[in-house]
Amino acid sequence: MKLLLDQNLSPKLTAYFTHSFEEIKHVQELNLDKADDNSILEFARSGGFTIVTRDSDLNDLFSFFGFPPKVIWIRRGNCSTSDIRTLNEDNLDRIHLFGNDDENGILIIL
Repeated sequence: MKLLLDQNLSPKLTAYFTHSFEEIKHVQELNLDKADDNSILEFARSGGFTIVTRDSDLNDLFSFFGFPPKVIWIRRGNCSTSDIRTLNEDNLDRIHLFGNDDENGILIIL
């Protein structure tokens, strides 16, 4: 499973999860940090990435256009990078199952 972390998540998270996923990139390292949501969706679609975001805008676009790409939507208020890291670690099994799920395109993590 390949993950693309949206701008609203810390680039530091990529280092924590390199061992858990086939590939994990942050939009910043791909020079997409200033790109609009449509460009990020298209990059993810063409590269086979699942987008991880805290942004409802990407979810709205997903709802309109469908998947791929899949979206993991972290619906947690203000929290630290450490909190996001723990949340993802606690949900690794769910995330991997979601990656193999052909029927669902969005995973909401609270």
